[in-house]
Amino acid sequence: MASAITTLAADAPTLSAANTGFMLICSALVMLMTPGLAFFYGGMVRVKSSLNMLMMSFVSLGIVTILWVLYGFSLAFGTDSGSLIGWNSDYVGLSGIGITELWDGYTIPVYVFAVFQLMFAVITPALISGALADRVKFSAWVLFTALWVTVVYFPVAHWVWGAGGWLFELGVIDFAGGTAVHINAGAAALGVILVIGKRVGFKKDPMRPHSLPLVMLGAGLLWFGWFGFNAGSWLGNDDGVGAVMFVNTQVATAAAMLAWLGYEKLRHGSFTTLGAASGAVAGLVAITPAGGAVSPLGAIAVGAIAGVLCAMAVGLKYKFGYDDSLDVVGVHLVGGVAGSLLVGLFATGGVQSDVAGLFYGGGLEQLGKQAVGVFSVLAYSLVASAVLAFLLDKTIGMRVSEDDEVAGIDQTEHAETAYDFSGAGGGAASRNTAAPVPSAASKKVDA
Repeated sequence: MASAITTLAADAPTLSAANTGFMLICSALVMLMTPGLAFFYGGMVRVKSSLNMLMMSFVSLGIVTILWVLYGFSLAFGTDSGSLIGWNSDYVGLSGIGITELWDGYTIPVYVFAVFQLMFAVITPALISGALADRVKFSAWVLFTALWVTVVYFPVAHWVWGAGGWLFELGVIDFAGGTAVHINAGAAALGVILVIGKRVGFKKDPMRPHSLPLVMLGAGLLWFGWFGFNAGSWLGNDDGVGAVMFVNTQVATAAAMLAWLGYEKLRHGSFTTLGAASGAVAGLVAITPAGGAVSPLGAIAVGAIAGVLCAMAVGLKYKFGYDDSLDVVGVHLVGGVAGSLLVGLFATGGVQSDVAGLFYGGGLEQLGKQAVGVFSVLAYSLVASAVLAFLLDKTIGMRVSEDDEVAGIDQTEHAETAYDFSGAGGGAASRNTAAPVPSAASKKVDA
């Protein structure tokens, strides 16, 4: 994030109405990404789990918002303590902040910075939920979300972006969340699914997406919101860096989508809508840490590499037997690792900082720093998330019963169904509940 990368101006800044308005718009765009993620995930599951999937994302807007105000902002961005965590009593409840008080070194109010960062905190645990589709108690998920952001997300955000955080001090480049958001969420997803186990019928029953149009809608909302996620992370619009990040976001996403489609055509024989949506998200993930350090040509390389790597990675769950329902590990963990490490190769030294990667004469130093950031966040999140899941599973239980899972988690956990055809008449109802004809995209998912 810009607060952990740029050098503070020598002269005290004054409030900029333009930058403040820009950042409020970016905050709203990032907020929209969480409902977009809900649609993306909600369309990918079977119809009997779609509402639960929507709710697992949507509820994060409630839980994380309250915790962020109470203490999360203070832990993530308060005064550093031991390079591991922050604290500032003025940030508790956001009660000691003046309405025109500026974020240190910038031209936007503290309140604006706090709400922008809040939206990152909201979407990160929601990303985890896609790996756990069909089988987790909603009450357990709510408690896990509250514990996880407290124990994992807030400290890691401080490491990466907080002044004094150890990864920030080391010089790890993470423009908008490759480590703190995507590797963090992907590693957490892997840790939890290793504890709670596979869905009933994994690798035996068809588990096709029930609505690919919903998936495409969600992907479109994510792509749209991601411009605020990425370009806004420079915390202003005065020097052109945010504009480069905006361009790189579009370029890398396009390259990754095309690369994924090319890979699946060669590998599976079809260009699928699910592949297009997944490839776009893979590109968005990979450019998130790298987009402020690379050129548009570098962004094409980052996107294309991530598109192929993530397309290959989604099949690993069948080989190794872990049930990552909606490919959070394959897309977010692998994409985040790829994008973060590629900074060490493609950083030009002419955008957000003068740090150059290997291909621009910078040697291996930055690649080494990026690797430290990647694998430290991965290891901490994996272990801490597995421990949290284990403790919850042994106390209140993480999973619904097998009977409830087979019957459908929407009905058992929420007493609702996504689509009610009861008033449509017998003929319409019977036609709408007929077994779907398998598509090329659904065959891909079952592979």
